[in-house]
Amino acid sequence: MSESAMLVCPHCDVANRVPSARLNEGPKCGKCHRLLFDGQPVALTSASFQKHISQSDIPVMIDFWAPWCGPCKIMAPQFAQAAAQLEPKVRLAKVNTDAEHTLGAQFGIRSIPTLVLFRQGHEVARHPGAMNAAEIVRWTLGKMT
Repeated sequence: MSESAMLVCPHCDVANRVPSARLNEGPKCGKCHRLLFDGQPVALTSASFQKHISQSDIPVMIDFWAPWCGPCKIMAPQFAQAAAQLEPKVRLAKVNTDAEHTLGAQFGIRSIPTLVLFRQGHEVARHPGAMNAAEIVRWTLGKMT
């Protein structure tokens, strides 16, 4: 990573430049002054999705899910645990495919949950099916090399 990294705020969706050496020091958004990393997945919408995957210098892992999906409900706390472990190396986010039909269709989501890893706006890996936190962390880090 370069001397600084662009990060999109999970609260106000504003891009922030942060010195790479300070990523582990609890950086805050320049606009809303909230933490850029809070150990929780970010809920994305059609309006915020592209900004988060294309303007962030760190990889972004998306959990495509739906509220009626049993495996999605089981995986949700595992995904949150993985977020706490992977930040600030990776941003974890969620897309509710029931609310965001266009995103599910755009990325050809055929089963849920499906995890998709993006780097600089491009899909680099995909995993259909639920995983526990350790598996999510291991799979994600393995795809970043």
